Amino acid sequence: MDSIYIYSLISMGGLGALLAAGLGFAAKTFYVERDQRINQVDDVLPGVNCGACGYAGCSSFAEALVAGDAPINGCPVGGDKLAQLLGEIMGSTAVVGEKKIAQVLCAGGRKETRHPAEYRGIQSCRAAMMVSGGTKSCQYGCLGLGDCVTACPFGAIMISDNGLPVIDPEKCTACNKCVLACPREIITLVAQSKENHIRCSSCDPGKVVRKICEVGCIGCRLCVKTCPVDAITMENNLAVIDYSKCINCGLCADKCPTGAIEFNGRQIAEIEITDKCVGCTRCVKACPVAAISGELKSRHVIAQDKCIKCGICYEACKVKGAISVQYLD
Repeated sequence: MDSIYIYSLISMGGLGALLAAGLGFAAKTFYVERDQRINQVDDVLPGVNCGACGYAGCSSFAEALVAGDAPINGCPVGGDKLAQLLGEIMGSTAVVGEKKIAQVLCAGGRKETRHPAEYRGIQSCRAAMMVSGGTKSCQYGCLGLGDCVTACPFGAIMISDNGLPVIDPEKCTACNKCVLACPREIITLVAQSKENHIRCSSCDPGKVVRKICEVGCIGCRLCVKTCPVDAITMENNLAVIDYSKCINCGLCADKCPTGAIEFNGRQIAEIEITDKCVGCTRCVKACPVAAISGELKSRHVIAQDKCIKCGICYEACKVKGAISVQYLD
């Protein structure tokens, strides 16, 4: 019997040694050297593994980037600084884009909307919508139970006392998590420079909106008629802003009778071209409503009856003091 055990041990040991040798040979034969840039990329990534880049985590994004399957600016969390750093590692130029901020397209909180029902259940927007559709009469409005708060990995969202999400622009990284988490699809990512927002997502007719929400869009079309650059259109009873056209003039917000449109910029009270103007024509080309005229190398003039006081000419002018601006505040 002892000899059987001995032979078994020897045979098993020999088989193990043979398999080990085979694995060692295969490892050397089929070894693929790991690109060292993957480790370099992985080291500079945020490491939050939020998935905003479209990959499972930072390591997966690093591998995809080095393989050429992911863009250098593919990490929204790191922003432009990270993109530039990744460009240095990869030996290419990063395409720098404007930072985006999450915007909640609903302003109807507890104070502004009717609540005919009370929800008692799991504190989740998705759960409430599946069970009863929420507590608000508006079937399009924010449910206020914080799915976006839970989804945000950066603590950039909180629910206000009025039951609406509040975005901290300093903490928001445009990772898109809140957008995907919202069952009502009322959160979107918008360039930080954009200052006009329609805080409503209701497609109900105006007479219905009036009964259930004080700040909802009633489809009056005043904003559409007022916008000087045709940046607002009506879609299913709802005014919608085309951010690529919007010039931040704030005229739509002034005309909105319910306050559904919010303007966060500074309103201009007076704007004029001074005697420091050198006639470069930059302002003429930049003005979206053709309110500026003048010959090359001569002082230009603003037609106040046409001017919408958007301030684009002021931003376009390269001569200090050539355009004077006074703000309302």
